[in-house]
Amino acid sequence: MKHPFDIQSSVLTLPDQHLSYRLYRNPDVAHDRRLLLIHGAGVAGRDTWHMLTAFLQGWREILVPDLRGTGESRYPDGEEHAFDVHTLVSDMGALVDHLGWWQFDLGGYSLGGLVSLLLKQRYPYRVGKQYLLESAVLDRPDWDSTVELRRKYSAAAVHLRSDDRERGIRQFLDTISPNRKVTAQADSVAVSRLALRPLGFAHALDAVTDAINRLNRDELLHAQGDVSSFIGGQSVELMHQLHLSLAERMPNWHYFMVPGTDHSLPFQKPRQIARIMNDELQRYQHIS
Repeated sequence: MKHPFDIQSSVLTLPDQHLSYRLYRNPDVAHDRRLLLIHGAGVAGRDTWHMLTAFLQGWREILVPDLRGTGESRYPDGEEHAFDVHTLVSDMGALVDHLGWWQFDLGGYSLGGLVSLLLKQRYPYRVGKQYLLESAVLDRPDWDSTVELRRKYSAAAVHLRSDDRERGIRQFLDTISPNRKVTAQADSVAVSRLALRPLGFAHALDAVTDAINRLNRDELLHAQGDVSSFIGGQSVELMHQLHLSLAERMPNWHYFMVPGTDHSLPFQKPRQIARIMNDELQRYQHIS
């Protein structure tokens, strides 16, 4: 399918990073509403969001960057280096500053969800409507269980740094999507995507683990605005319980279960998620 928007690929040169990004422009939208979409660990922005953006209707410009260690973003020396989530937040801040985006909506998937939460906390008046797709650190109602889950991801990161990288990838998939419907084709696609930059993937997993050991989740949640949160229908019940409870006690939190998918929801259900995003934007504009 040919993408309906105009697409421009560019690179922002930072002191320690060549930050690659794609800008989607919808010629049918007259106003200047903008949306930043941040991908998860291991899979680049285009692979995560390209199909979904084709069904979005309310934004004139949609920004899709590649985070450090992923896609076309590179360190100047061509090597992979460790980073933390606050560096990713600073990268996103530098990018929107570079583009002159002083007001924008924000979406994040998995690791990108955590970056989005922190970005809203850092720039509360610049970020408007928010979307989260199975955000990191919002995995379980109990914080100790969330921390314990990260230890499994850290074990996967160890294998990603070894000669047995596929074992690390499959361990990650089994941890993040234990109820997924496994087919040879789907698993092959997932493994091939995550194997493109295994060291960058490992650094991303470690960055989330490091953040969990430092952040205050309650403070982070209370810093958010109007959030639409998407959880795959086949994802673990405890994740659904957390987001349902957030929706029940926080008037700005809106929980959506996406049937027929797991943690791979932006890849498996882009049209359905985009439709809800469009509807949620209209609701948000009506109450704003």
